Amino acid sequence: MKNKYLIANWKMNKTLDENRDFFKIFLKKALTIPKTQIIFCPPFVGLFDVSNTLSGTGIEVGAQNVYFEESGAFTGETSTTMLKNCGCVWVILGHSERRSIFLEEEKLIRRKLENVLSSGLSPILCIGESLDERKNNDTSNVLYSQLSSALKNISNNSVENLIIAYEPVWAIGTGMVATASMIQETHNNIKQILTKLNFDNSKIPLIYGGSVKPNNAKELINIDNVDGFLVGGASLDPHVFYDIYNKF
Repeated sequence: MKNKYLIANWKMNKTLDENRDFFKIFLKKALTIPKTQIIFCPPFVGLFDVSNTLSGTGIEVGAQNVYFEESGAFTGETSTTMLKNCGCVWVILGHSERRSIFLEEEKLIRRKLENVLSSGLSPILCIGESLDERKNNDTSNVLYSQLSSALKNISNNSVENLIIAYEPVWAIGTGMVATASMIQETHNNIKQILTKLNFDNSKIPLIYGGSVKPNNAKELINIDNVDGFLVGGASLDPHVFYDIYNKF
């Protein structure tokens, strides 16, 4: 695996034409920072087109979600086989918007994670606490619960292609950013939790997501145990996203 990861989560944004306009600009830029993997996660309808556009560039493609079954009467869902056929390498799982808006529970996220790992795709597992949980000093318990549930049936040998994204819910799309000391403390805590769960935490990259922008990216990427970013709104503009890349 790479040393650093820069992942764009486009959420429910961009048409096919807008995707192409983005890459006409972005792919002309110097993308030469060593050992840094760029990953784009467009909406489902853009996966095949984005994958074709990025073919041969070294930039990889991920989906924003997946179901745990491979086929059947599951209207509106998408399987790992379909994603691989579109050129996907990665899948985001357990994003706070999936948890809070679509009411995805821990058991569902665990089943998705198990399916993704068995399929050969690589998961980006999101965890994080709400503002109330942070204020009540419950962050550690929340992260332990999320990780212990998601990884319940997973062996240490199965996580070599897993990335964990710490996203404090209160910092996603709000403009609020956790301080460097908060991020460092929480990432260290996550490493400790992984050890308690009998995982070799040195094998699992740990990235940060939550209102990452060019003006804070340099400070954040230099924090111990921060192996990259999962970027939302700031990834929609090719110039802004490139400015974040240049802080690595």
